[in-house]
Amino acid sequence: MTGGTYTLLVEVPEATTISVGALGDQQFPAGWYAYTGSALGTGGFGRVDRHYELAAGDRETRHWHIDYLLGHPESRIRGDVRTPDSDIECAVASGLPEGPVDGFGASDCDCESHLAYAETGAELQTAVADAHRQARSE
Repeated sequence: MTGGTYTLLVEVPEATTISVGALGDQQFPAGWYAYTGSALGTGGFGRVDRHYELAAGDRETRHWHIDYLLGHPESRIRGDVRTPDSDIECAVASGLPEGPVDGFGASDCDCESHLAYAETGAELQTAVADAHRQARSE
């Protein structure tokens, strides 16, 4: 199965507080979020399918920070961007706007966060596409 780097686009229509595992209770303003992760193991992009299943309520187990956001009833995955066969997770994350939760998705690297935030989906979709394109070219 093919793997690589991916970014999920998630809409949260109303401001909310979500308990994010070891990060505790976190404030999420209404808007759009981009979570960048890697799917480089044997399951490849099957990890992204798992995220969609969790967001749809077909899975309950929380493994990663993103699972807590996706498992919240107000959150909706609105799409994803994938760069196959590339380990560019940190480069993509650092090319996106700041997010509201320090350390989100970045417990195994030196990045500030792998969760970006923007008020509108169009703004964030453009930033994600640009960050993937830029990271691939480096």
